[in-house]
Amino acid sequence: MSKQLLQKQADTIRFLAADMVQAANSGHPGAPMGLADIATVLSKHLNVNPANEKWLNRDRLVFSGGHATGLVYSLLHLWGFNVALSDLKNFRQTNSKTPGHPEYGHTHGIEITTGPLGQGIANAVGFASAAKYAQNTLGSDVINHKVYCLCGDGDLQEGISYEATATAGHLKLDNLVIIYDSNSITIEGDTSLAWSENVKKRFQGIDFEVIEIDGHNFDQIEKAFVQAKAATKPVMIIAKTAIGKGSVSMEGSHHAHGAPLGEEDIAASKKKAGFNADEKFIVPADVKGAFDKLIVGSVAENEWNDSLSAEAKAKIEQLQNPNYDAVEYPSFEADTKVATRDSNHKILNAIAATVPGFLGGSADLGPSNKTELKGEGDFPNGRNIHFGIKEHAMAAIANAMNLYGLYRVYSATFFVFSDYLKPSARIAALASIPQHFVWTHDSIGVGEDGPTHQPIEQLSQFRALPNFYTFRPADASENVESWKTALKMNAPTAFVCSRQGLTVLKDTKEFGEVSNGAYLLKKRENANITIMASGSEVMLAMQTACSLEDEGIIANVVSVPCFDLFLEQDQSYIDQVIDSNTQVFAVEAARGLEYYRFADKVYGMDTFGASGPANDLFDEFGFTIPKLKANIIADFKK
Repeated sequence: MSKQLLQKQADTIRFLAADMVQAANSGHPGAPMGLADIATVLSKHLNVNPANEKWLNRDRLVFSGGHATGLVYSLLHLWGFNVALSDLKNFRQTNSKTPGHPEYGHTHGIEITTGPLGQGIANAVGFASAAKYAQNTLGSDVINHKVYCLCGDGDLQEGISYEATATAGHLKLDNLVIIYDSNSITIEGDTSLAWSENVKKRFQGIDFEVIEIDGHNFDQIEKAFVQAKAATKPVMIIAKTAIGKGSVSMEGSHHAHGAPLGEEDIAASKKKAGFNADEKFIVPADVKGAFDKLIVGSVAENEWNDSLSAEAKAKIEQLQNPNYDAVEYPSFEADTKVATRDSNHKILNAIAATVPGFLGGSADLGPSNKTELKGEGDFPNGRNIHFGIKEHAMAAIANAMNLYGLYRVYSATFFVFSDYLKPSARIAALASIPQHFVWTHDSIGVGEDGPTHQPIEQLSQFRALPNFYTFRPADASENVESWKTALKMNAPTAFVCSRQGLTVLKDTKEFGEVSNGAYLLKKRENANITIMASGSEVMLAMQTACSLEDEGIIANVVSVPCFDLFLEQDQSYIDQVIDSNTQVFAVEAARGLEYYRFADKVYGMDTFGASGPANDLFDEFGFTIPKLKANIIADFKK
């Protein structure tokens, strides 16, 4: 391919991006224009099939700098994905296929939702991790694709990038290629204002192969990709670029980052490059033909399919279509005490015994989270993933692993440390990624570790997150039912589990099921109050309800394993669970303010916890039968 055509291809990308941002009067032209030369050469190497965006052995391309959507959508259009010129012209408009940042499931060809800087790097590590495990278990003749990630200065400044790339180096992910758009520009100006890191030494220090190039020299770019494809380590390509490359007035300026270039600049830039200054959204026929991957991608996929043995096809089919109904779940005897983290351990292993694509791990808390899959070995050869103390990257890596196409992946930490991974959990919710979050040590029941380790506001935080389902089971049996429900959901789920033993309830429900989010656990004739609770407080509610009868206060008890699911029920169901003729009280050893959706009074935590034995703390903060009873009586009589 001639350099003249390569330059024409790159300039086409530049001006498509500039036109998109100008038409929307919103967006980021600088990064797409700076990356256009690299993207053009990468297109030659990228193995994808626009006719089947889910082809298993395709190369994955992650745009960690999600603001560079002018580049993203231009490439998708040019490659032959279902992104038309009309979609480019509708950039950043309401209900368009081309939103401001890439959204998985919304735009054809987008591998994962990105935008918050650094997330995409961790996602790329996740795709590469899943691919490495697939290669180790299915064979290198079956899985042999690459994962490419385009990132910028901002991505590498985010802490998650440190966590994730250190993991990539440790796992020796030779299928990962990160392309660093080193233009030394952020929103405030030159990166030297806040950053002076030697990126080359950083990545050499975590066992990456580092390649330095001029990001506008086609020969150097080509040589770098050839070298990267043959590497035996993860690769970092440091590409020195100029932001807004090709703009006659904005090239190299931070002003090109996040604002339209202006009609005059775009026209002059087009003219300088040999394009018609008066035409917008120009795609010359020879350029479209050079980029188009529909034919070559279909041929590549067909050849791959033909190469698969019957055994490989059967294994892939089994991984892609897990039979969760076949899982033989553990049972738990009523009136025994079992911490829900311990029941979770048995449940995880029961699922793994039946579902070969079920795997996961913890942020260095496996023995406490109870997440080890017995006898299943260590990742990337086995199913136990040791994420290290890297909660944020852990969740982002697991997000991508769940989207790889073969696996259902869980991650785990203490509930209070969910704070470290919240942005990744949010992306999971936004993109409907079915990651399972295992969060143990669920309340002041953590005890002596004190308030730094006792979650207070976290339940409310995750219940407030749309399309995210937080289960806090009352006992081991409720936990089983929670997992049965979660495994069939197309959304992220969390399991908030106790450290301390919880009494296994008798299998008697008055109305409703765990799958409804809340159910009527105990119904009494002529009830005048309803007590709602989740987790360890359900038994407290049951015992308090019995004691209240002596005072003439008759209580129904509602268990709320998943507040989020309960909100989705029809009003008729809610009315059967919560008797409208009763005063409603809620009790939870957390903030619990969301219960005011139904409750007249919430007995929760108004402060942080304290250090001391769990039973002492439950007493101090009012979560005992006498204290809860006294509070309910006082409020009932008001």
